[in-house]
Amino acid sequence: MAESLKESGVSPQHCRDLLRAFKQDALKSRYDDWADLVRYCALSAAPVGRYLIDLHGGSNSGYWASDALCAALQLINHLQDCGDDYRTMNRVYLPMNWVSDAGLNLTDLSDEKTTPALRRVLDWTLLGINGQLRDAQALPACLYSTRLALEASVIYQIARKLSRQLGENDPLSQRIELSKSDLASCSIKGVVACLICRC
Repeated sequence: MAESLKESGVSPQHCRDLLRAFKQDALKSRYDDWADLVRYCALSAAPVGRYLIDLHGGSNSGYWASDALCAALQLINHLQDCGDDYRTMNRVYLPMNWVSDAGLNLTDLSDEKTTPALRRVLDWTLLGINGQLRDAQALPACLYSTRLALEASVIYQIARKLSRQLGENDPLSQRIELSKSDLASCSIKGVVACLICRC
């Protein structure tokens, strides 16, 4: 990575932020509220998007839309793995104030079916994710690299589809993931949307 950074001229700050996230994962397993969780995503997810933007020539509006997409993807992954994260690592990537407000017992994350209390917390989290996705929609039009913009547009469509599926299905009873036809559909939509927004 050091050699890559030297060759490309990309700031090492993105790597430093990721290392901070790794250290935080070793020490912290609960997040007080939505803002606390988003701050974690700023270290664990946003640096990846920022690195790619810098590597591929930049953006005309900074990192904000990329940060939003990366946070949404990270949070979607947390919801997909909420049961496994709790059972295997005792980590809960849900806002604890929402857990308390919903009356959720964290041991419910070990169940094979989502309880009504957990469903409320998941739905509240999805509202936050969908807010991030609204901001992320602007990303493809902001990027100087057409190739990266096409990729970002497809990933955005995948994130939207996964968010909808998490709202309609139970992540404790099944792995929420996209089928090959879903991925193909997202790819087509993403490419078309990107070409339109960049015309």
